[in-house]
Amino acid sequence: MNIEAHQINVGGLRVDIVRKPIKNLHLGVYPPHGRIRVAAPLAVSDEAVRLAVVTRMGWIKRQRAKFEDQSRQSVRVYISGESHYFLGQRYRLNLIEGARAGQVHVRNSRSLELHVRPGSDQSIRERVFLGWYRQELRSRAAPIIEKYAAVLEIPTPAWGIKRMKTKWGTCNIEARRIWLNLELIKKPPHCLEYVIVHELAHFFERNHSNHFIALMDRLLPQWRILRDELNAAPLAHETWDEV
Repeated sequence: MNIEAHQINVGGLRVDIVRKPIKNLHLGVYPPHGRIRVAAPLAVSDEAVRLAVVTRMGWIKRQRAKFEDQSRQSVRVYISGESHYFLGQRYRLNLIEGARAGQVHVRNSRSLELHVRPGSDQSIRERVFLGWYRQELRSRAAPIIEKYAAVLEIPTPAWGIKRMKTKWGTCNIEARRIWLNLELIKKPPHCLEYVIVHELAHFFERNHSNHFIALMDRLLPQWRILRDELNAAPLAHETWDEV
């Protein structure tokens, strides 16, 4: 795919421009600091992009203000007393060194237990905890993917989980594969459903066209509410630069 990328300045704001072989111009503002990105057709000039940004400056400023107010987690080191999110709920971590090493348990509505061998360093604690996250996300995503593949009358696509700093999910239309961000296990379960439906819908429409929106409306009528809830949830410490 032919892609061109560079930056311009509009009213003191940096705007990243990515030109692709697409039909319409798309403007987005992304967490955590309100990065402005425009995806534009190859033939659209910088001046046309500048005009599009200027005409939507009020909306851009409102979006950036939301991100400034949004809560974020600091870097996690996986020790007792830390807060961790799971399925949209905040839990307090209790680190236990002992026999049941390499396990994580939801003790109650407020606490998680991380069991590791005595003397385990941060990298080991993190590996155990993220392994648990991955297992939980996989068990919850599988039936949702199967459900909507059946609704769309397509074979269940290949899919996987990985840590991504830029997107909640991605899809490779040619390979018929979707990827889910591990961060989704921290969000409410219906947010996971929204991301899965969103990626599956791209198998039928690459861009966020009217056809794509109509398909989303049919599959998940409340998708706009779920999208807003997902983007309003606390962010991890990583610096996100694109959704």
